[in-house]
Order: sequence, then C-alpha cells, then structure tokens
Amino acid sequence: MSTMQSASVANSYTITNCQVCSSDHLIPIMFLGYLPPVNTMPPLGVAPKEERAFPAEVLYCQECQLVQLGTVVDAEILFPPTYPYTSGTTKILRDNFSQLAEEVVARYPLSSSELVVDVGSNDGTLLSNFVQNHRTLGIEPTNAGNLAREQGIDTLTAYFGEQAAWEVLREHGPAKVVTCTNCFAHIDKIADVVENIIRMMADDGLFISESHYLLSLVETLQYDTIYHEHLRYYSLSSIKNLLARHGLQVVHATRIPTHGGSIRVYAAKEGAYAVESSVEALLEQERQELNLQKLKEMQRRITQSKLALYNLLYTIKEQGQRIHGVGAPSRASTLINHVGLDHGILDCVLEIAGSYKIGKYIPGTRIPVLEESKLYDEHPEYVLLLSWHIAEELMPKLKAKGYRGDFIIPLPTPRIVANNEVR
Repeated sequence: MSTMQSASVANSYTITNCQVCSSDHLIPIMFLGYLPPVNTMPPLGVAPKEERAFPAEVLYCQECQLVQLGTVVDAEILFPPTYPYTSGTTKILRDNFSQLAEEVVARYPLSSSELVVDVGSNDGTLLSNFVQNHRTLGIEPTNAGNLAREQGIDTLTAYFGEQAAWEVLREHGPAKVVTCTNCFAHIDKIADVVENIIRMMADDGLFISESHYLLSLVETLQYDTIYHEHLRYYSLSSIKNLLARHGLQVVHATRIPTHGGSIRVYAAKEGAYAVESSVEALLEQERQELNLQKLKEMQRRITQSKLALYNLLYTIKEQGQRIHGVGAPSRASTLINHVGLDHGILDCVLEIAGSYKIGKYIPGTRIPVLEESKLYDEHPEYVLLLSWHIAEELMPKLKAKGYRGDFIIPLPTPRIVANNEVR
C-alpha cells in the first residue's frame, strides 16, 4: 500500500459523537456489515486482490434526531479523480434539475448578473439550466468537472472547504443561490460545510439542498442507499436543527422523486424570506410517521427482505435459469454485498453504452459490468432491476428494446413482474 493510500485509511474514523450537535447519545439502529467503497471498481481481468471494506452501522442521535453513518471514510478513497458517476446520464435527474431551475426563477427574483454556485457540481447538469441567463460556477473535485467545462460552465476543481469558499468570493463575489444536490449528506465536518456555504452567500442569498429523504428510506426499505458516501440521512427536522445552529432558517421544503425519494430544502439567513406553510406541513408528517421505534424495526425488515430475495433467486437458479442485473448505480453495490450475491447468482450487471462502469467489476465481487446490448443478444430468463426505484420507468423501456424475459424487483418486497404485465 502506498504512503498516500495509508494516509487515506488513517484519515477514516469511527463516529462517537453526533456529526451535528456533538452529543454522545447515539443509538445503533441497523448494521449492514462491512461494505467496500461503492465506486472503487477493479477493471475486468485483473487478479483478485485485497479490497477495503468499512463497517456500515447506522446511528440515531437522541438530541437532534440526525440519522448518520457510524464510520467516516476519507474523501480521497470515496471520491478519487476517476470517480465514475455522472448525473447527466440519468433522465430523472436531468428533469429534476430543469424543474429546480424553473422553480427558483419563478419563486425568487434572480437577475442575470447574480451568481449561482453549485457545490459538488459533477458534470454541470444542474448549472446547465442556469448558464445561459445567469453567472454560474461549479465546485467539483473529480474529473467530471472537465465535462462541465466542455459545456462552457466555469468549474473550480477542489474539495469544498474554506479555501474554496474564499476563492469563490475573491474571484466571483457573493452568490445569490448556492446549491448542494445529493452531496450535502456526503461531506464530512458538516458544521464547517454550512459555515463555508454561508460565507459564499449574499445577505439575501438562498441555500438549496437536495438529499435522500429519511422518510422515503423507511417507507420503501431503501437500505441499499446506505453506503459510505452517505454520511447522513436527513429528515426535515434534522436539517432544520442543523441549519438553525448556523443562523439559517428553512423557508420552503418539498419532497421530490429523485433517488427513490429525496427532500429539497430552501434556506436563507433569518428574516430574509417568509417561511412557507410547506415547512410545518412536512414537519407534522414526520411527527406522525417517523419515530425511533420505526427506525429500530428497519433491521428486522431488512433481514426479512434479504431472506425473501435469496429464496426467490434460489428457486430461479435451481431451475437452471439465468439472471442478469440491470443498472449499476452506487446503491447496487450495497444490495449485492449485503445480500451476498456473486457471479454464480448474477451472471453480469448491464449498463447502457457509454457508462464509465462498463468493463469493471461490481465492488467486492467478480460480477462483471457489461454493455446492455448483451441483454438483447442473450435474453436471460430474468433481469434483477438494481435501479428498482425507477422500475416503472425501466421495464417498458427494456421491453420496447426487445427484452422478452421477466423482471425481478428486489425491494421493498422482492417480487417478479412478468413481461406480459408490462405496459
């Protein structure tokens, strides 16, 4: 192991105090075993070698209600320059970011001279909706930022922190809008993150975050969204508590469909904007539907779902039939590793042409990721939908392309959908 690799492992650590309020009143609510980083994918053909794996224990803070992962893995391990994820390849995300831009412009005044900054801007998909009419800047540590620059979107290559925030202010001035979509739960030292976001904001600025929503996770048993990139699993209550500690007030909140169910939260400096009724309405729903007992029940529900999936797959394999996985999102790594699937159960996992994951192994396994055309050449009897949260969108598309087999939806309750039932 190189010196840099050793340092990265050393910079990983176990959570003993809440990431938001520092309380040591943390209750374990579920444990998914030891999981590899979901985007560390060895190339096909390389000899198996030791792969890192880190404990995936989920904790609940009794003081501020934050649900959080119990291990922080160094960002250089989780988000290397070769990080393969690009948001622009997912239609639901493209549509979501387009809708977000329309919503911002419709709800809040935003002139062409004002700045929109996206923290964790990836390939620039979100900012592409603002770049024609507003000043924009992305902050992105990985090579995905090169794709944004090709679209004419100015991008700062950096892990977000105080230095990056000061550079934005120095070079571009304060931002009217700062967005952080699907990465506000990813960055360590969240108090520093919020302070640096505030540092970049104008006095009448808005901070807009999108994160996977805890209530959606509980409702549909989305344990596959638990992996080390996701340090925190927010409810509106826990986000509100976090932001209030730094003088930010939640002024609007809404549930959105991305990633199987997310929450979009608008916040501003106290008094800058009126608090809308959507905030109390969602908080009341959480009071009715989210509590510690329901969180603790997740472990039992996960175990039952895992056994049911294994039973279903066993029956299929016992009959000598083939199963291909479809889709290799990050969440697929958690499901495959936690359930214990291997290349004797899943022949392969298929991705659309152009995916950076093609030609690699699913983390922690020898299951190859191959091009989706294999599905239409071989017609396996079953496909396991690893992007099951968009199954209703995927199944008609696969059928329209010529797939003739049946579909397995693994969560929340494993089930088979016959091809002739898909419309």
